[in-house]
Amino acid sequence: MIRKDPPPPIAYLLPNFFTAASIFTGFYAIALALEGSFLASAWFIFLALIFDGLDGRVARMTNTASHFGVEFDSLADIVAFGVAPAFLMYLYVGEEYGRIGIVASALFIIFGAVRLARFNVTTSRIEPSVFIGLPIPTAAIMIAIAVLLLERYPQYAEVKFLMLPLGMVLAVLMVSNIRYPSFKKINFKSFHFLRFLVGVIVLAMGIFIYPIEGMALVAALYLVYGPLRASFYLIRRFVHRA
Repeated sequence: MIRKDPPPPIAYLLPNFFTAASIFTGFYAIALALEGSFLASAWFIFLALIFDGLDGRVARMTNTASHFGVEFDSLADIVAFGVAPAFLMYLYVGEEYGRIGIVASALFIIFGAVRLARFNVTTSRIEPSVFIGLPIPTAAIMIAIAVLLLERYPQYAEVKFLMLPLGMVLAVLMVSNIRYPSFKKINFKSFHFLRFLVGVIVLAMGIFIYPIEGMALVAALYLVYGPLRASFYLIRRFVHRA
């Protein structure tokens, strides 16, 4: 039996560096929103998503996953994907609607924190194959994409107010029991490789041609997948009982 040596202590710094980078980019997104640079703020939330995806994968690749890293990652998520998009939404549109804007933005942060706390409690030992409730990074990206679309198509500025109900719907979905797929445990061996490759290439080319619209479509499909799946199983259960 081959004994694997534990990673050197300095190796634990690498995944936590990406987590710290996620916090920094989240904070910088807040600073940009305060300055009125809403477009740049939205892109920095996307950058925080990249760092957030890297920290866990680097930890697994280097065998440096730790309880500290999990807790640090959760604190980073509430800054980058809770506070930052909520500030962006409030300053971009919510400020014009007074207390309604405050409530919508605050609910996004509060329910996002509840979502993270529930995730940490229910997945303390194993990684889930599905998420219970909408993941907070997805909710944050939806806010960022809404800003990017409104900035790209200023002729639709009159529907900007719809960001507030969108934020509240996202907040509710985060604390719901609706299941969303997790891509951390995909078994690629069970996939038809050629079909999967063709699908990825077509999707990548579409996003390359229409980056904002393509990302918006992908995020929207993921968002509605959960409620549609839940509705399908609810209807099927009702039919079977009838």
